[in-house]
Amino acid sequence: QLQLVESGGGLVQPGGSLRLSCAASGFTLDYLDYYAIGWFRQAPGKEREGVSCISKGGSTNYADSVKGRFTISRDNAKNTVYLQMSSLKPEDTAVYFCAMTRSLLGLCVLFPAPYDYWGQGTQVTVSS
Repeated sequence: QLQLVESGGGLVQPGGSLRLSCAASGFTLDYLDYYAIGWFRQAPGKEREGVSCISKGGSTNYADSVKGRFTISRDNAKNTVYLQMSSLKPEDTAVYFCAMTRSLLGLCVLFPAPYDYWGQGTQVTVSS
C-alpha cells in the first residue's frame, strides 16, 4: 500500500531552521518512470498552498515566498524527500503535507489538483 509519512515538524523561533522528511513506502521512487513529490502547507483559515516540488528528473519549483530560504532534496536510497527550511518566519506556520503524483510526465507543479497521494501532515510553528 502506497503511503507517505511526514516528520520533522515542531516549534522553532523566527530565523531558525527545520528539516521536514517525507518517507515513502509501498513503492520505490527510483523505480517509477515518472513522479513528482510536492510539499504543501495549510494555515488555519487559509487554502492549501504549494511550497516546493521535485520531479524524478530533478526539476524543482519553489513558491516565491520561500525561494532562497527552503530547499527540496531527495535520498533515493532512503526513499525519502526532504524540505530544508531556513530563516523561518511566523508566516511559515502551517501544517505541512507531502504529496505524490505520477501523472505529470516529468514535470512538477505547485497546485494540489494533480497529486493523488497525500501524507497526514506535520505541524510547523514559528514563534518566539
